[in-house]
Amino acid sequence: MMRLSRDVAGPCLAPHGSVIAIGAFDGLHRGHQALLTQVRERAQALDCAPIVVSFEPLPRAFFSVEPVPRLSSVREKLRGFAAAGMQRTLLLRFNTALTAMSAEDFVRRVLVDRLATREVWVGGDFRFGHKRAGDVALLERMGAQLGFAARTMPAVQLDGARVSASRVRMLLAAGEFAGAEPLLGRPFVIDGKVEYGNQLGRTLGYPTANIHLPQRVSPIHGIFAVRVGLGEGECSWPGVASLGVRPTVNEVSEPLLEVHLFDFDGDLYGQRMAVEFVAKLRDEQKFDGLEPLKAQMALDSRMARELLGMNPRLVEA
Repeated sequence: MMRLSRDVAGPCLAPHGSVIAIGAFDGLHRGHQALLTQVRERAQALDCAPIVVSFEPLPRAFFSVEPVPRLSSVREKLRGFAAAGMQRTLLLRFNTALTAMSAEDFVRRVLVDRLATREVWVGGDFRFGHKRAGDVALLERMGAQLGFAARTMPAVQLDGARVSASRVRMLLAAGEFAGAEPLLGRPFVIDGKVEYGNQLGRTLGYPTANIHLPQRVSPIHGIFAVRVGLGEGECSWPGVASLGVRPTVNEVSEPLLEVHLFDFDGDLYGQRMAVEFVAKLRDEQKFDGLEPLKAQMALDSRMARELLGMNPRLVEA
């Protein structure tokens, strides 16, 4: 089981030494996966702990005055680290105190004192410390003095371009889920716990399972054909989903993920649900009342069924 720590200060987390990866790791795309694989293999070779150092909130979100879309929740990111074979995650609180820490102090306090690092792996453009003064060259110099090696991971290329979180976000925002999947190494999924709503979907003939996203800015908005996984199951149940602010009823100020599962009869409240996005049907729009909205929902359901390989004639009344 992977262990989680949050603080810079504290006892050494790897008394026998560690090989570490550092980064934001939003989305855990194929470039991130290659880096974590390298760290795990080097830790095995050196008989020490594979550890990942990451940050919450994401550094780019901390410095931005506007909400910043992200590809994965904290929970999803941690599950990805565990699946990659990391023994421990040091998920540092990215706050004013951390941004004020010099790059040299970060090396001594985090890499050396906290993690007993023997190798640190980063991307070639990695920057850290106060005013981003630290770079790979500084890691190499201090590593030579303090007893660890600094290594860089070549960028993973796909179709002649670097795999990056920004490239994935751009594709998802454009509804290009098939294009984003090879970069992520998996379909794009949002998961969460089903919560109670106002039952409006049920009164319109389309009951929905609702997932609130209070601390996550989604890179996508609109109406989608989806496949759903319940609990720990695979994403196989077909459905149609809305992710947005429900402009027709004006009831939410933050994005809400609403999922209607086709031909499903059961209670999902309190369960965890994973939603795999297959295709974008349209943008959100405001309708002049509930009847036009209900008519559009029928069209959305028909189109989603077709895209998911179901019989489009079996659309709820």
